[in-house]
Amino acid sequence: MSERKLAAECQSAGYSGTLIPYKCDLSNEEEILSMFSAIKTLHKGVDVCINNAGLAHNEPLLSGKTEGWRNMIDVNVLALSICTREAYKSMKERNVDDGHIININSMGGHRVVPSGDEHFYSATKYAVTALTEGIRQELREANTHIRATCISPGIVETEFAFRHHNSDPEKAAAVYESMKCLKAEDVASAVTFVLGAPPHVQIGDVQMRPVEQVS
Repeated sequence: MSERKLAAECQSAGYSGTLIPYKCDLSNEEEILSMFSAIKTLHKGVDVCINNAGLAHNEPLLSGKTEGWRNMIDVNVLALSICTREAYKSMKERNVDDGHIININSMGGHRVVPSGDEHFYSATKYAVTALTEGIRQELREANTHIRATCISPGIVETEFAFRHHNSDPEKAAAVYESMKCLKAEDVASAVTFVLGAPPHVQIGDVQMRPVEQVS
């Protein structure tokens, strides 16, 4: 579903707020900075930053292509870090002391499954786990009440597996047919829960799996 179509559906459904799509290549720092500049001009700044973008390529450690590894680093690690830095700058310059940075991580950032096509992806998600705790520590050093949280889901039924296994759509479909998976709405509910926590409560990580998921 396109972002513009989703925005129109949200509006017609009567949801509060407005979804404003903005196209940005997160592997390009200049485009990220341009996006934050536009947000500042049009909407004053960022109070809550949810780093949701992430991807995986089927590139094992012993035989994978460097290009695929680099793309995972660029999007899963560097883009998240750049967006976090720029969001914090936006909050700081407007004296926002109750903002929130939420990183959509993965159970892959907490354990390594015995599957070569997951290993480099898992490394990038372990980085997200470390980065989120580092962000929390630096926010404390800055004496701010801005919070940092990971949401770490297991298998969520999205387009993720089809992009991961783009050369084998049957394998991708089998991932979602093997169990009752989490839905995007389940992850969104976890985000809402974290945002609704009392101001003195710091939720570090929400780990969530389908009940039927083994690993």
